[in-house]
Amino acid sequence: MNKFRFLTSGESHGICLNAIIEGMPSNVFIDKDFIDSMLARRQQGYGRGGRMQIETDKVQIKSGVRFSKTTGAPVCLEITNKDWANWQIPMSVEEQNFKDPDVLQAVEAKKITRVRPGHADFAGALKYNHKDVRNILERSSARETATRVAVGAVAQCLLKEFNITSSSKVLQIGSAFDEENMKKEIDSAKENGDTLGGRFEITFKNLPVGLGSFVNWDRKLDGLFAQALMSIPAVKAVEVGAGCKAAELKGSQMHDEIFCENGKYFRKTNNAGGIEGGMTNGEDVVLTVTMKAIPTMKKPLNSVDIISKEPYTAHFERSDTCAVEACAVVGEAMCAIVLADAFLEKFGGDSIEEIKQNFENYKKLIG
Repeated sequence: MNKFRFLTSGESHGICLNAIIEGMPSNVFIDKDFIDSMLARRQQGYGRGGRMQIETDKVQIKSGVRFSKTTGAPVCLEITNKDWANWQIPMSVEEQNFKDPDVLQAVEAKKITRVRPGHADFAGALKYNHKDVRNILERSSARETATRVAVGAVAQCLLKEFNITSSSKVLQIGSAFDEENMKKEIDSAKENGDTLGGRFEITFKNLPVGLGSFVNWDRKLDGLFAQALMSIPAVKAVEVGAGCKAAELKGSQMHDEIFCENGKYFRKTNNAGGIEGGMTNGEDVVLTVTMKAIPTMKKPLNSVDIISKEPYTAHFERSDTCAVEACAVVGEAMCAIVLADAFLEKFGGDSIEEIKQNFENYKKLIG
């Protein structure tokens, strides 16, 4: 059984971010410009911070691709951190001479002991026994999601071979639901040293019936989507189709009636969000995701110093006022990864030609 899987590594201010993807079949066209465009989308959005003015993310494909097509070998991706030039001593992977006052000053200047409520700082520092929270926040930073977007773009290159398309859009920022008021809320939060969360929607079109499975809990597609989306920093809720509104709908209102004309099935509603029994049902997959406000604020909350145990206000690390639009791009990428894996599980083969043959045979089988 084919398996699309990946690992990432790298820190926010380290040398680079990278990923290794296993399971990509051979002869899939990898559009580097498309990957870079997805990375650019992640860096956009009203309310982004100063880091986006430093980095212009571009992917470097290190292996697994020849003449723009996959070979079947693992694919290695790398994104360099331009800001690394300013962090070479405090983020060095090599031993440093702390007797050198310049080295000591450079490291101490970046040391953090005041943890931020709502961040990985507190639990991470205690779990991994670190006295410098820098060791936690560098990896737990949302900067890590750049690699996920690159991996998701590779997954989308596979899905495009079967005319499967995706999109994402922001639905809400704070209490605002239209662009003008969203910007006003972000401006107000920025002026007050605060941050904002919101909600966004992800849609995938042209999916075949039967991706995922009902036979075991860990193969249900909606569960896999939820896990992938909840793994994104700051995501607090995931809804499929009608989502939370399903609580107030009667069965006669909730469930999408099935019709058939000229041998083709269709629905007039999509409250199921394209998933029934843990499987795609042929309708658009529609997911709504809620992101909390970013925990790094210019007007920080009350906290403590993990060394002295004394009360302090939380540390402020350069951050965004609002990153919901960027989070939507990351969510779209993570869902593409889930779907690529489900697609290969269903129609798996070692080459794109074999998979397309399996896909065509399946379409004939189900009519």
